Amino acid sequence: MKAIVMTEPGAPDVLRLVDLPEPTPGPGEALVAVHAAGVNFMDVGARRGRLWTEMPDPKTLGVEGAGEVVAVGDGVEHVRPGERVAWVYAPGSYAERVVIPAAALVPLPDEIDDRTAAAVMMQGLTASHFATDFYRVQPGDFALVHAAAGGLGILLTQIIRLQGGRVIGRVSSPGKVDIAKAAGAEHVIVDSEGSFADEAIRHADGAGVHVAYDGSGPATFAGSIEALRRSGTLCWFGPVLGAPDPIAIMSLPKSIKIGYATFADHIHTPALLQARTRRLFDWITSGDLKVLIGHDYPLADAARAHADMESRTTMGKLLLNMPARTGG
Repeated sequence: MKAIVMTEPGAPDVLRLVDLPEPTPGPGEALVAVHAAGVNFMDVGARRGRLWTEMPDPKTLGVEGAGEVVAVGDGVEHVRPGERVAWVYAPGSYAERVVIPAAALVPLPDEIDDRTAAAVMMQGLTASHFATDFYRVQPGDFALVHAAAGGLGILLTQIIRLQGGRVIGRVSSPGKVDIAKAAGAEHVIVDSEGSFADEAIRHADGAGVHVAYDGSGPATFAGSIEALRRSGTLCWFGPVLGAPDPIAIMSLPKSIKIGYATFADHIHTPALLQARTRRLFDWITSGDLKVLIGHDYPLADAARAHADMESRTTMGKLLLNMPARTGG
């Protein structure tokens, strides 16, 4: 089978398309034919050597995707061969076949195609966590969403709106404004230097935002804090872009709260994974949540997908499609 491996930590050119033996599922596992795999900053972090450091090189990248069950191991009753499924975290998903714990698979309804499923699992569950769990957006709340034209930002904006919140988006270039507004942002700030706080406060009735969702790295951290109102909440994520300097807790202003949010805490049991994913799929089928796929790449072009993602010029979700896609 074809797979994308990283030979060593480094730039996108360390990614190689190779032939690997097809894996065999063990007890409690399923062998899945991957139809589409999502490209995430988590993959970039692994490629750069910031994540998965305990795994020896070469290693197969990718964690998210959708496809069809080919075979199951002993004791698997949750899924069956021929069933369409999706997953949010299965290392090695940049491949034509991957073995995944059956409990980590989500059956796909007929209304959700493979590309949409692969595009919504990680970013959709992350956005759901941010807006309904980590900070439960209330009607009328102002929310600042960084990278509002990216795959996560687009979904997060829509879910905030479903909760009755009002979104102030931040994008890095004028060409991304319309995408952010189409997702539901009332105001969009164009900024690539980290100078956005005053404008965000002005749009939030002069008092500041109730919550800021910031995965843009250290350059925006201080501005996100400044943009908060009293007792506001900063949802910090995106470790691939680096962490801010250490903070003296008694220096925090305005009684604000800061937290580091990860999607795994949203789905920490199989039952929660199924329930949260069903809600995402229901939002999609009802038309309340629209998934924007920014670009599809052949599996062999994974390095180009990584380079495009790191350039911060892309909009929406990036996907890798397998050479012999079937179904969905």
